[in-house]
Amino acid sequence: MSSILTAGLLILAASLGNDLRAQAQSTAATQRSPQAALEEWRQMRFGMFIHWGPVALEGTEIGWSRGRQVPSEKYDELYRRFNPELFDADEWVRIAKDAGMRYVILTTKHHDGFCLWDSDQTEYDVMNTPFGRDVVKELSEACQRAGLAFGTYYSILDWYQPDYNTTGNQGGAGYALPAGEQPNMDRYEQYIHSQLRELVTKYGPLLTFWFDGEWEKPWTVDRGVRLFEFCRELQPDALINNRVGKARQGMAGTTAQSSTNPGDYDTPEQRIGAFQNERPWETCMTICRQWAWKPDDALKTVEQCLHTLIRTAGGDGNLLFNVGPMPNGRIESRQVERLHEMGEWLRRHGETIYATRGGPFYPDRWGCSTHRGEKVFVHLLERRGDEVYLPGLDQRIVSARMLTGGSVTFEQEAERIQLKLTNTRADDIDTIVELTLEGPVGGMARSKRAPSLFELGGHGEWISKDATYRASSTAEKWSHDEEKLLTGEPYEGDFCFHTQKEVRPYIVIDLGEEALVKGLEIENRQDRSFWERAATLTLWLSSDGRQWREVWSAKEGKEIWEVPVTRMTSGDEQLGARARYLKLGLTDEELGYLHLYRVKVYGDRR
Repeated sequence: MSSILTAGLLILAASLGNDLRAQAQSTAATQRSPQAALEEWRQMRFGMFIHWGPVALEGTEIGWSRGRQVPSEKYDELYRRFNPELFDADEWVRIAKDAGMRYVILTTKHHDGFCLWDSDQTEYDVMNTPFGRDVVKELSEACQRAGLAFGTYYSILDWYQPDYNTTGNQGGAGYALPAGEQPNMDRYEQYIHSQLRELVTKYGPLLTFWFDGEWEKPWTVDRGVRLFEFCRELQPDALINNRVGKARQGMAGTTAQSSTNPGDYDTPEQRIGAFQNERPWETCMTICRQWAWKPDDALKTVEQCLHTLIRTAGGDGNLLFNVGPMPNGRIESRQVERLHEMGEWLRRHGETIYATRGGPFYPDRWGCSTHRGEKVFVHLLERRGDEVYLPGLDQRIVSARMLTGGSVTFEQEAERIQLKLTNTRADDIDTIVELTLEGPVGGMARSKRAPSLFELGGHGEWISKDATYRASSTAEKWSHDEEKLLTGEPYEGDFCFHTQKEVRPYIVIDLGEEALVKGLEIENRQDRSFWERAATLTLWLSSDGRQWREVWSAKEGKEIWEVPVTRMTSGDEQLGARARYLKLGLTDEELGYLHLYRVKVYGDRR
C-alpha cells in the first residue's frame, strides 16, 4: 500500500471518527431533558463570563463604545490589528477551575458584530485578523479537556451586519449592502440561525445559548419565540436565557416565564437577584467595573466578590462572574489573584455553595442561607455581636456547629431562633453555622425577615410599614421599585427609590398619626448611599408637616445607618420624640440624587 494511500485512509478514518464523535455527543445531548440539564446547571452555581474582542486594544467597553468613545469607522477596523499572541485557552480554563468555577460562557459575538470563531456567514471574524486562530474552537476544546461546561454568549442586535435594521446610535452598519438593497430583518434572522447552527455543530454540545441585545425595536416577540424554538431543535437540552425574547426587565431581576419571555432562566445584571426558588436565575456581574478590559479598572475586593457569590447562592441563583482579557490574550494578574482567593475559600467551604438550594431563611442584611438535605448553612455576612436572631422554622433543629471556627449554641422558639457564638473571628468574610434539622428542609422560614436589632433593643415596634410618603421628585422607574421602600419586601436592585437630579432632594414619610419615634434604620446597598458623590443626609421630625426639627445628619456613606432618636427631658436624654412626619433629604447646594434602599421607623403608636 502506498504511503499516499495510507495517509489518505488515515485522514478519512480520522474524519469519520470525528463525525461519529460529534454524532455521539449530539445523541447524548438529546437524551437529557431541558429540565434535567437545568438542574445540573443549578448545582454548578459558579461560572466564568468572558467579554473579549478587538475592543481590548482601546480599553473601552465592548460594543457600547462603538460610535461613542470610539468612532465607528475606527472601531470597525480594530480587528485588523488584533493579534493576542499570548492567548492560551488552557490557561484561561485553569484560572476558571482554580477559582472554583464549573462552566465558561464566552462572548462569541457582541453588539459590535465581531465573531470570535471561523464563521462562513461573515468575513468580520477572528480568522481575518493577524491572529488568525479560532478562539471559540480552542476554548471549547480546552473546557472539554478540563471537564468544564462551555456555553456561548450571542448578541441578537448587531450594529455591524447590514441587514440588522439598527435603531441605535452606534453609527450604522460596518459594511454596505449592494446598491438599492435595504436592511432586511427576515434575512438577518436567517443570518442568526446560520451562525448558531455553526456554533452547535462545530463546538457543541453547548451548555447554554446566552442571548443579549433583544431590547431594540427590530427584534420582535415573534422573532424571539422562533429563535427559542430553533435553538430547542438545534440542541434540545441546551439552556436558553430569558433575553431570547423581549425580556428587558429580566436584566434587573427575575420574571415569570411567558409567551413573550420563553427562556429557561433569568439574568439580573450587575446586581444580585431577589430570592426566587421557582424560576431559575443567574446574576451576571463584572470583577471590575467594565465588561471588557480597561487599564487600571477598579477591582472588587475579595470580600465583595465572595459576598456576591454567597448572597447569590442564598437567593437560589447562579453567579456568572466576568473577566475581560487584555489585548495580548492574558487575563490580568490581579484578576487572576482575586479569582484564586475565591477558589481558596471555595476549597474550604464549597459544600455550602455547590449543589445547594437557597433558604430556608430569606436573605437579609445579616446574610443568607443555603441548604442540602437536612443540613442548613447559615452565612453570617454582617456580624453585630455574638447573638444572632433568625426567623422561626417549622422543623426542629437537632444540632448546630461552626464551620469557620469557634462554637455555637442555639435556642429555638416558634417564631425565632437565637444563635450564641463564642470564640469566633468577628472579621471573617463569612461566619458559617451549620444547622442539622430532624429531616430534609421542607419549606421556608415563617417570616421573610429576622427580628430587627432595634426591635430587640427596646426601640418599640416597626411603625412605618403602612406609612405613606411623598418626594421632591422621582426618577424613572425602570431600575427600581419605589413601592417597596417602606414595606420591607426584598428587592434585587441597589435601591428601591431615587429622585431626579436636583438641589436638596428629599422624601417626607407620613406615619398617619403622631407617634413616639425611637429610631430609624436607613439602608442602602453596596455603600452606594449617595451614588456618585459624598453628600450630607439629614433627618428632620415634625408634628404638623410645617415646622421641622433636625435630629440627625451624616456625611459618610454607609450601607446601614441605625439612628436612635432622643429627646431632652429635665436635662436627661431619653429615647423617643413625638412626631407624625419624618423628612430625609440631602442638604447640599449641588445637584445630586437621593438614593434609598429601605427605611424603617421604630417606636410606639401611643
